[in-house]
Amino acid sequence: MLWIPFTLFAAFMQAWRNAFQKHLSQEVSSVGVTLARFIYAGPLAAVYLLLLYQLGEAELPVFNQHYWLLILLASLAQIAATVLMVMLFRLRNYAIGVGLAKSEAVIAAVLGALFFGALLTPLAWLGVLIGGLAIWLMANPASLKSVSLPTLVTGLGSGLCFALTTLLVREASLMLGLPFLHSAAWVLLCVILAQTAILLCWITMREPATLSALWQRPRLTGAISLCSFLGSLGWFTAMSLETVALVKTLGQIEVLFTLIISARWFRESLSRRDLIGLLLIVIGALCVIIA
Repeated sequence: MLWIPFTLFAAFMQAWRNAFQKHLSQEVSSVGVTLARFIYAGPLAAVYLLLLYQLGEAELPVFNQHYWLLILLASLAQIAATVLMVMLFRLRNYAIGVGLAKSEAVIAAVLGALFFGALLTPLAWLGVLIGGLAIWLMANPASLKSVSLPTLVTGLGSGLCFALTTLLVREASLMLGLPFLHSAAWVLLCVILAQTAILLCWITMREPATLSALWQRPRLTGAISLCSFLGSLGWFTAMSLETVALVKTLGQIEVLFTLIISARWFRESLSRRDLIGLLLIVIGALCVIIA
């Protein structure tokens, strides 16, 4: 059950990161907002890993080609997921955008069962499906005509990429065979460094002005990096302990934090549909915890 507090902490930090990203997306390109997630997170991850080795004994990992392939694929998938998420912010309101991207829990459950041997109990499947129903309800299926095809495709694409990221991260973490905190920390550091290198190369060649834009917004960029690091630390650690589908289903509680931030910060009203969806998310999370 140790994965539960890590998941709740990750969901809380991710809700705040999304809020800061929403604000920055009004001033910086989608790729620039994505870079803001990682640009300061690398040093934080390195310091955290060093502290772990100072506080407890553990062997150094042995990296093979399969591990680095997983890291590269996970890094690219998370970059794509974040870019699509930022694009969602511009297509629909903040809460709906995050809600559509949260389809990742159901996608991760299906992909995990089919390709990663992550089988779930009937009660766990029930929790995943209830959580998926809640997200779909909050996306307002009663007014599909008002939901454009680009919004649906972008939201589902973001969810798919996030699901692939978490599945690949879990595989890489299990491959190291270290204590779960150390495994998660190594994978986190490797993924962040890979993502930072990829995005810096891209932006330097294609959008050099974006680096200046981020430099001129140090507080917002730093807040996004800090929340991203803390959130990823929680997700990676939880997923080193439990299957992705269960972690992500419980992690849908992030929507509760998102809606609170949405209502207070962006002044977006909450409907009865939102409240029903939140209730279903809680029910789905309870099913997962019991399972």
